[in-house]
Amino acid sequence: MAPQFLLAAALACSPTAPDTAARPATPDSLITRSTGLEPLDKKPWYRPRHIVLQTGGGIGMVAAGVGYSLGKDKNELDILLGYVPTKYAGSSLSIVTAKYTYSPFVLPLGERWQIRPLTVGGYLSYTHGTVNDEEKGQYAKGYYWFSTDTRVGPVLGSRLAYRRRTPAGQPRNVAFYYELSSNDLYILSYVQNRKALSVGDILTLSLGLKADF
Repeated sequence: MAPQFLLAAALACSPTAPDTAARPATPDSLITRSTGLEPLDKKPWYRPRHIVLQTGGGIGMVAAGVGYSLGKDKNELDILLGYVPTKYAGSSLSIVTAKYTYSPFVLPLGERWQIRPLTVGGYLSYTHGTVNDEEKGQYAKGYYWFSTDTRVGPVLGSRLAYRRRTPAGQPRNVAFYYELSSNDLYILSYVQNRKALSVGDILTLSLGLKADF
């Protein structure tokens, strides 16, 4: 009986097999696995993700503001305030802009760099101080058939980002971007005057910086 008793005791005390069942990957683990970069921490929807500084693009000689990340960081909404001095516009211009961009994919470049080769979107801007509006009655009502203060248009560009860490160890991106844009008035002018205007005549270039906080 002794051998049978020892065998039963050994089986009863044998260690359990390790749990090797596959577990579903979380979205964050998929991001890390596919890009090699740690995902950014989550923020409430109403809190801005980054600050923006831009020059050019038809929204001010210099424009600054904040931005929000939506849809797993593929969609961004930026709110900017731009300024053009009187020297360059006849009167000082203040421009408020809402810009939406979508980045369909991200390509990792090592452990800390990534590139978004394609960003597409559009913007809506309102300009205060345009067409000498400080001189009342200078132009008859209806003289300009188009809106002199509101513009809407497409944007197309790309972005290069560097992943840094805060003193607390949280990942943050600093991104440099360029965009080509146009607006409704430029596009309409091109359609009506294709012999006189080229595509390059209706495009504006902007350079910018986005920094997470």
